[in-house]
Amino acid sequence: MGSSAKRKKEKKQDFQKTKLKVGKTKPKAANFTDTSFKAKSIVLTQQSISANAPTVAAQCAHHLGLLTHKSDNQRRDSLSYLTTAIATNLPGTPLPQPASVIIPAVQRLILDGTNSVRQQLLKLLQVLPKADIAGHSDQLLLHTRAGMTHLSTDIRIFALDVLEWLLSIAGDEVVSCAGGWVKMLKCFLGLLGWQSEVVGKWSAPKSFGKSGGDAKVQVKQMNALSSFLRAGLVPSQTTPQGSSGGQSFPLWQIEHHKLSDRSNAFAHLNLFGSARDEEAEMYEDREDRQRVFHDRAKAAVTVGLDIATKGGGELGRAAAQMRKVVREGMSDYHGEETIA
Repeated sequence: MGSSAKRKKEKKQDFQKTKLKVGKTKPKAANFTDTSFKAKSIVLTQQSISANAPTVAAQCAHHLGLLTHKSDNQRRDSLSYLTTAIATNLPGTPLPQPASVIIPAVQRLILDGTNSVRQQLLKLLQVLPKADIAGHSDQLLLHTRAGMTHLSTDIRIFALDVLEWLLSIAGDEVVSCAGGWVKMLKCFLGLLGWQSEVVGKWSAPKSFGKSGGDAKVQVKQMNALSSFLRAGLVPSQTTPQGSSGGQSFPLWQIEHHKLSDRSNAFAHLNLFGSARDEEAEMYEDREDRQRVFHDRAKAAVTVGLDIATKGGGELGRAAAQMRKVVREGMSDYHGEETIA
């Protein structure tokens, strides 16, 4: 009985109709990976467990290395971290990384093509100690001058912002460093079109106000030049005057007998450096800067200011401000006539 029932069941299966699905199954890709398995645990072959977090100095060094990253967001974030780390540093304690390491690493970002990176760079520079900025003003001035002559208008404007901030922090160091006076004067005169000299006579500068954007940049350039001339030509109000009355008697010119505040007080002698020409020379004395300005730039500035004043508007106001600075700075130059 049992064997007969089994045979009947097998014979019945032979006559059953198989249900077929419509369509075909999509073939699996060549790189298909079966993920249907389940694992109770995942084991990592390399893992590090440390109870001590990285120090702030180590993190700052890491972010300094990321400033050359191709991603502008990464460069901006690294600058932001450095800014926060320096701003929250306790007064009187050394920086997580010395300024001699930070400034050379970040100064090239003055020429960065992303506006957010440049703005974050300026915030970082502003939180650094003023004394450290003064000691590296020549390096910052080199990159700033390159930014002032950049093809991008935004980078040129940003470089002028950096220059004005640098003059407000370390104006004396900017105008007295090697190449800081003559090269900057030539750069400004070239940007404004006031430098062309043909057979000993200054040619007419280019016309102003060709477009709204050009006029805006020219006004900013003239304002920055006014700040630069003020730092180099106008005597400082904080300079002690060795007069005959008051607390300085019977001593005269006390400031010349005090210890210098500069890190390299005899750098102007250039004892161990390469030979310099007039452009790369250091002009620490105001009288020397007056002489160089009178011989190499005064005639061009006079013609340029006359044309800018006739243009009126913002250019005219900027020219009037610069004329006032030049008059004040050159008023005592060996009895020379000042700009009218």
